[in-house]
Amino acid sequence: MSHEARLQALGLALPQVPARGGLYEHAVRSGPWLYLSGKGPRQADGSRPMGRVGTDFTVQEAQAHARQAGLNLIAVLRQELGTLDRVQRIVKLFGMVNCGPEFAQQPEVIDGCSALMLEVFGPQCGAHARSAIGVAALPGGMTVEIELVVEVAP
Repeated sequence: MSHEARLQALGLALPQVPARGGLYEHAVRSGPWLYLSGKGPRQADGSRPMGRVGTDFTVQEAQAHARQAGLNLIAVLRQELGTLDRVQRIVKLFGMVNCGPEFAQQPEVIDGCSALMLEVFGPQCGAHARSAIGVAALPGGMTVEIELVVEVAP
């Protein structure tokens, strides 16, 4: 099954690619590699959940935020490539969680995005290397920010 067909079968609608928030590109391609800038969660009304995981949000709520960030990243992929079927592999996912120093469940939070990549791209293309770290703050106070490195077909 193609990635586009799997996305449709899952009933997932991609959001509009958000406007850039600074002097950067949503994605930069170098050879077969596509580097996606960090994206955070965005609610259906355009607002962002803001606050710290473990204080203002539960792990489960933050997993949903990581999934939303993943949908934003997939929307950027489609915009950049024209079709998700050009994705050969999700190579690396880097997730940052806005949390206090006592919070230690960053991997569980970022699982929300990792699970989405596996659902949409399947186990052969969606399985990836990953880092999940805690940070003292993220832009606008958002709960998570996630970056991707993707291998694409010519």
